[in-house]
Amino acid sequence: DGMNVLFIVVDDLRPVLGCYGDRLVKSPNIDQLASQSIVFSNAYAQQALCAPSRVSFLTGRRPDTTRLYDFYSYWRVHAGNYSTMPQYFKENGYVTLSVGKVFHPEVSSNYSDDYPYSWSIPPFHPSTEKYENHKTCRGKDGKLYANLVCPVDVTEMPRGTLPDIQSTEEAIRLLNVMKTNKQKFFLAVGYHKPHIPLRYPQEFLKLYPLENITLAPDPWVPDKLPSVAYNPWTDIRERDDVAALNVSFPYGPLPDDFQRQIRQSYYAAVSYLDVQVGLLLNALDDVGLSNNTIIVFTADHGWSLGEHGEWAKYSNFDVATRVPLMFYVPGMTTSVSHGVRVFPFLNPFVHIEGSVPQGQSKKVVELVSLFPTLAELTGLQVPPACPETSFHIALCTEGTSIVRYFNASEAKVEKEGCDDTDGCFNEELIAFSQYPRPADTPQWNSDKPKLKDIRIMGYSMRTIDYRYTVWVQFNPNNFSANFEDVHAGELYMMETDPNQDYNIYNNVSDGW
Repeated sequence: DGMNVLFIVVDDLRPVLGCYGDRLVKSPNIDQLASQSIVFSNAYAQQALCAPSRVSFLTGRRPDTTRLYDFYSYWRVHAGNYSTMPQYFKENGYVTLSVGKVFHPEVSSNYSDDYPYSWSIPPFHPSTEKYENHKTCRGKDGKLYANLVCPVDVTEMPRGTLPDIQSTEEAIRLLNVMKTNKQKFFLAVGYHKPHIPLRYPQEFLKLYPLENITLAPDPWVPDKLPSVAYNPWTDIRERDDVAALNVSFPYGPLPDDFQRQIRQSYYAAVSYLDVQVGLLLNALDDVGLSNNTIIVFTADHGWSLGEHGEWAKYSNFDVATRVPLMFYVPGMTTSVSHGVRVFPFLNPFVHIEGSVPQGQSKKVVELVSLFPTLAELTGLQVPPACPETSFHIALCTEGTSIVRYFNASEAKVEKEGCDDTDGCFNEELIAFSQYPRPADTPQWNSDKPKLKDIRIMGYSMRTIDYRYTVWVQFNPNNFSANFEDVHAGELYMMETDPNQDYNIYNNVSDGW
């Protein structure tokens, strides 16, 4: 009880990490964290888009309750004055601190990252963030471009640094302040990479020779994929290097060699991220707080790397909705040993062997459960479950604490009795995700439709055995979905089709 919280959230990170069984990636520092943590291998975001996902897990409410499916509204005004996770910690005696991209900036967090409600002091944003989409990528002709694939010489960058480097430095500075302050803290650190553009220090390319990079196992658009389900990766097409390829809209595949370069750069950006995480955790050791700080590591959603012929997020597939999720809880996920370094920095250029996660759970869980889970882990009262309609209730959650899955072995959990709902482990666990579309076929705004343009909502449920999605008529004026008006459906069976390439919805639905 009364532990500090270090909450690390990464932008667009799918579970390409050694601790998730990826054999190519070099992620020794995150793997080291995983080796002391409970690692959830089936964790899902509620919408594969930054602002809706972050507002959802920071409030503990689903997108239909925050009424945010795009970037352009602030839930406290637009839906209800919902308490947030950092706000709850702040109201319970914690100093709450935000570094980098935690809330999505601008309108969706009231242009203030929800300060002063959520944070004790104004949130920190790196001064170099504003250059993210500038022409900083040097082409073969020596000129600067705004490219998707963008390995750089950091010394040539504006101010000689990159946003995530600045965020790490600020987070370390705050840890040193909190060490002397002796107050409980909730420190949220949001990293940008591997969000596009894939801009990272060029030396990380050395970790991934191009000849080692394969294409996605399924780089084609699945035969029976309803066109409403496809996302045409419009924002990638606007980058200088992709625009130069003149790829046909919406399905035109990228050339194989360029696909490999994107995948190579995504991996390089993950290793660059791993170094930042390693420096941050090493600093937690330095200030002597590793033994009384809970660490959560997750992402706002995944990212497609050519699977189903798609790039970016903007879909209900696992590659877009599945995220890494791990909890390090001293005394619970690992024993507390005083005077021993828990997180010595590991250099990915020299560190070879990966760490095996301490505990791995295959339970299907959702990011909307982060709020109640962290409340329980820190000994705070767990917010009550929301009633079906909760727009008028400031503090409640639509997720459920997943602490009960931390210690129980998978076998034991399956056999437990089901006398009361709280102790019931036999229920089929489901993760819900959703994605809006403006039309049944791919449009220029299919990836990120504004609220007024949404006509169809894809509601998706993922169990351990299948992913089932229905695309239904949606009215943006009153936020209502009409499940009587089904435009398309998808059903993928995980055992025989783990990549979700063969939609059997029509084979099955005829018989229902």
